[in-house]
Amino acid sequence: MAAEQKERSAKTARKRVALAEEELRLRVRPGTRQALADLMEWSGITEQGEAMTLMIHHLHAMGSKAIFLLDPPRHEFQISENVAREFRNKSLLAIQKDPGDEIIEPA
Repeated sequence: MAAEQKERSAKTARKRVALAEEELRLRVRPGTRQALADLMEWSGITEQGEAMTLMIHHLHAMGSKAIFLLDPPRHEFQISENVAREFRNKSLLAIQKDPGDEIIEPA
């Protein structure tokens, strides 16, 4: 039985080499894992690899018009007036300590 297992493993390894198969690994946080679980449940897919492979191929088939789906959300920073004022005041103090620097006020 051990020989049969080794033969199957060797055959599988040869097949992977012949097909240029490559293993991709992915670490995700719970929210991403849950999103994948939801997608798999909705579609009836039971294998994670199958679900991810199908998503990659379907997204690729959509072409460049689907590029917005790969645009990660970015945080917008809103600097409060208090923080801006404090930063400006500390910057002016630092500039005053170094003679020769000029202060150019924005228009």
